[in-house]
Amino acid sequence: MNKKVISILMAVLLVVVCLAGCGQAEETQESSAPITQSSQTEPTPSETEDEEESSSTPSEETTTDETAPVVYMTTDISSEGLMAIYEALEASPTGNVAVKLSTGEPGSNYLRTDLIGELVQSLEATIVECNTAYGGSRANTAMHYQVAEDHGYTAIADVDIMDEEGSITLPVVGGDNLTENYVGSHFENYDYYVVLSHFKGHAMAGYGGAIKNISIGIASSEGKAHIHSGGTGGSMWSGEQDAFLESMAEAGKSVVDALDGNILYINVMNRLSVDCDCDGNPAQPDMHDIGILASFDPVAVDQACIDLVYAAEDGGSLVNRIESRNGLHTLEQAEKIGLGSREYQLVSIDE
Repeated sequence: MNKKVISILMAVLLVVVCLAGCGQAEETQESSAPITQSSQTEPTPSETEDEEESSSTPSEETTTDETAPVVYMTTDISSEGLMAIYEALEASPTGNVAVKLSTGEPGSNYLRTDLIGELVQSLEATIVECNTAYGGSRANTAMHYQVAEDHGYTAIADVDIMDEEGSITLPVVGGDNLTENYVGSHFENYDYYVVLSHFKGHAMAGYGGAIKNISIGIASSEGKAHIHSGGTGGSMWSGEQDAFLESMAEAGKSVVDALDGNILYINVMNRLSVDCDCDGNPAQPDMHDIGILASFDPVAVDQACIDLVYAAEDGGSLVNRIESRNGLHTLEQAEKIGLGSREYQLVSIDE
């Protein structure tokens, strides 16, 4: 009898132990569940596609704010595409119209006449430029006119080297470095400016677009040296980098203030070399062409171009050039002093 009691007690004890073991196993499994779940957080194919789409979004600065400036875009880099992007702005230039572009050094990626000719002629515009301050083939007026002819510009429009008779001074309001800006004396001969820029890299500024075209581009050779020196009047090659970048924004604002709204901006994103059109032996582009962008805001259109470069899978070389020169600081200063907005609405005109 005692043996039976002992056997029964041992069986009961064994059951209790087993139940306890099962309870512990369940508790252990439950406590490890979050770890197991977190270890299974690899994205599904649809999640991966969403991330890829997000990473290719043109801009962190793009906004749904309807008060932000509009930047129009087309991927059609042709004469027809250029006309379409201009027409999207619904601009109405009057009076004496200037098309400001870079005539470019021989051998550079300057804008070709088969691309821009129809627009320039439809505006009955004069192509305007200023002499360089660094030597090269455009350092004096006679040589510069020859380059303009060699590049086909004189065949599609009159060309005016605006500082061939010296400089005039524009006041700079709100600048940290400049109080005045020296532009070609013929600047005041024009009522409306269409700023047609080849967007690309730049050896000193990091990148060149609309802001550079209205600052360094409209500055006389004297004014270019002034901007490069950061307003100190010293050597244009030994100025403080951020002061130079800020001075470009400040000089650009003086131009915009003087024109009182009679200006628009078109950036062509082709032949995206890390080097500027002031370089007669530029590095070959290693990224794809992107399109043409246009806006009434120079900061917005440059920012949109920057964002498209950063979003491009093959934009690494140009991004490195921009960042190595702190090129985004120009945009920061431009927005700070009221030249424009880094937020924008990107609107495609492609069907």
